[in-house]
Amino acid sequence: MAIEYLGLSQINGSLIAIEGMKDAAYDEVVEIVVDGKQKKLGRIVACYEDKAMIQVFEGSENMSLTNTHTRLTGHPMELALSPDILGRTFDGIGRPIDGLGPVNAEIKRDVNGLPLNPVTREYPRNYIRTGISAIDGLTTLIRGQKLPIFSGNGMPHDKLAAQIVKQASLGDNSDEKFAIVFAAMGVKYDVAEFFRKTFEESGVSEHVTMFVNLANDPVVERLITPRMALTAAEYLAFEQHMHILVILTDMTSFAEALREVSSSKGEIPSRKGYPGYLYSELATIYERAGIVRGINGSVTQIPILTMPNDDITHPIPDLTGYITEGQIVLDRSLFGNNIYPPISVLPSLSRLMKDGIGEGYTRADHQSVANQLFSCYAKVGDARNLASVIGEDELSDLDKKYLEFGKAFEGHFVGQGDQENRSIIDTLEIGWDLLRMLPREELDRIDTKILDVYYDKKDADTDSDKKQA
Repeated sequence: MAIEYLGLSQINGSLIAIEGMKDAAYDEVVEIVVDGKQKKLGRIVACYEDKAMIQVFEGSENMSLTNTHTRLTGHPMELALSPDILGRTFDGIGRPIDGLGPVNAEIKRDVNGLPLNPVTREYPRNYIRTGISAIDGLTTLIRGQKLPIFSGNGMPHDKLAAQIVKQASLGDNSDEKFAIVFAAMGVKYDVAEFFRKTFEESGVSEHVTMFVNLANDPVVERLITPRMALTAAEYLAFEQHMHILVILTDMTSFAEALREVSSSKGEIPSRKGYPGYLYSELATIYERAGIVRGINGSVTQIPILTMPNDDITHPIPDLTGYITEGQIVLDRSLFGNNIYPPISVLPSLSRLMKDGIGEGYTRADHQSVANQLFSCYAKVGDARNLASVIGEDELSDLDKKYLEFGKAFEGHFVGQGDQENRSIIDTLEIGWDLLRMLPREELDRIDTKILDVYYDKKDADTDSDKKQA
């Protein structure tokens, strides 16, 4: 028989405290009834002997020390799961908000998840195609990887996230099941509507599961939303044998919610006011990506975070970089030059890229082309710096070629339309077209055998066309 506790001993913002509780457990969900009619959910965030501190998801409005009834549920926050969650939209704590009624659940899972046994993890292989050249060609996303996007306020990361959802696939020749779990934290209503309409109009809604926490929703919900999304992803990947791409936006909202809740609990702050356990909290989310040996399924993550003041050394991107396997960085100067997506190539990298590209995965020349494009674009920066000192007219012919290459690279390789879905072959061919702008002797990162096949290919194709004519 469930015991109800009458009244509270303390109220502090969204935190309440009750004394005299028996058998309360950390992370346990509690049901709260205010004035006998208004129902709220809470989660135990601290226990001291017979005293429990509870986070109330809907906030403590209308609550007083005498008008509440609190009941322990005996379980942590859980999510109802079945294959029917695909195509559905939920709020930040897993309640359906699409008007289609509750999910006909097969099982329920603890949203905090269980850590994957390192021994059973399989090394990530194979790539996920996003249709975006700067990602597929130079910072390739590998199944089972966690690859964040570092953005800034006002940058088009929402547009980029929507494009990835619309275009992502396992490649043209794959017949494996693929789906996307999308979680938005602290977004404005118009942004949430943008995502919903974009997915609906592009016809991808049926294989997307959405979790949406709006800016006016309780801050505490933001701490649960990414865990809801990853619980759904793990179920679809490891029990329904699907390859799942999880997009989390915006992790900065998650971290700021963590800071706000930590402050209200009276905890001692660390760097820039964030709690000292920010690293471990981020790790419990990011490390839920991976592949389990013997199971045909995977969880791949693209967390998106906005860097305060575009500062990549801020605690949120800094700690994220320690945990994840690379990063994709958006650049404000490229954005100012009307280049979309404004991906800054040089600070971006994918640490697992080398193991999921090349012959048998993409194309044999992929790694060589990527290395050469990185090298040549780095020299573009040197040429631009020199031009700013002595003037463009005084540059050598080679430096002028590098300036032309840089402009074409940013405009045609990095830059592409938000409806443009490029195959990996299209991306590599654009790369070769750019490399042909430079003398062959400058291409020192590519094996001569690959150069013989691809560098003169366009001229050979032109000669062949002339003979046929």
